[in-house]
Amino acid sequence: MKFIVSSSELLSSLSSINKVISSKNTLPILDNILFNLENNILTLTASDMETTLSVTLPINTVEREGAIAVPAKLLIDTLKEFPDQPLTIVIDTDTLMAEITWATGIFRTPCSPADEYPQMQTIKESCNELTIASEQLMEGISKTIFATADDELRPAMNGVFFDIKTDGLTFVASDAHKLVRFRLLTLQAEQDCSFILPKKPAIFLKGLLPKSGESINLKFDDRHAIFSSPNFSMSCRLIEGMFPAYNSVIPLDNPKKIVVDRLEFLAAIRRVSVFSSQASNLIKLKIEGNNIDISAQDLDFSISANDKVACKYENEDLEIGFKSTFLAEILANIPSTEVSIELADSARAGLFIPVVDTDSEEITDDLLMLLMPIVIGI
Repeated sequence: MKFIVSSSELLSSLSSINKVISSKNTLPILDNILFNLENNILTLTASDMETTLSVTLPINTVEREGAIAVPAKLLIDTLKEFPDQPLTIVIDTDTLMAEITWATGIFRTPCSPADEYPQMQTIKESCNELTIASEQLMEGISKTIFATADDELRPAMNGVFFDIKTDGLTFVASDAHKLVRFRLLTLQAEQDCSFILPKKPAIFLKGLLPKSGESINLKFDDRHAIFSSPNFSMSCRLIEGMFPAYNSVIPLDNPKKIVVDRLEFLAAIRRVSVFSSQASNLIKLKIEGNNIDISAQDLDFSISANDKVACKYENEDLEIGFKSTFLAEILANIPSTEVSIELADSARAGLFIPVVDTDSEEITDDLLMLLMPIVIGI
């Protein structure tokens, strides 16, 4: 196996898949990255047994093809110290030694046989299949992943739920305190189906997608999913179990509607939250007329703060409490200039919806975020 490759291009490809490698692998072979050179295409693969990532890199100068598993950390740490320059990589598959040379030096490292490396998970022939634009997939994951849980008792909530219908695709995530529902209204499937993508591969996918402008082919069965494009492929084990009936927790009758500038509101929340109790992070919102009075206090340290932002509101006064960190997260992940807050009373969940100009923009998606309140003590 012998070829010449740019050091910066190789480092970029290796870095995009290196995070999948666990720091506590039970199999030593998983500390390696699999190199497979065939038809002038170098495929680099990393795996932790649950998730397998592969990216491709075209190679112009190839003398001999082959496959080998190369130590990941050693190779990446070395490449970080290189300026962009051509590297000649020679791998002897008989002695299992890799030799990498450049203009002024050389290093050698032992490797492992390619056939010891685990193969990508297989999908049943009767699997479900869907094609989705990488921008849409990126948007769906980005808008929901922050709301996923880390709950050993409820593993179904530790990922992003893909609810696929014949009239659209819905991404959902919830940690029981907040919930995000993002619907793509233009995407259609042949049949209703669903799966739960774990948080870890969702994060990896989010990192790969901006580099791909192609459509993503998605195949999945009851245990595994494979996302693939001309530039990368990712297979992963899915979360088994039923995702909660998310539509049933979204309140439908919310007569109290507040419209506020999102960035002004977010900035005020962040300022005041510094003074909230470290135990509860409680922040109080008192909506009176066209103002939201934001307050927080920590009685243990005798500190408090108040701030006020203008809003549009035409209903009776209302006071409600939220966990400040959750409220700031939700506001930070809404893309619009203004946000509509829909409430029923101080004990029921609040809905946070971006304000969109329906006259000037075609509605292709629908974003809704829900946050449970905190009971305000007397």
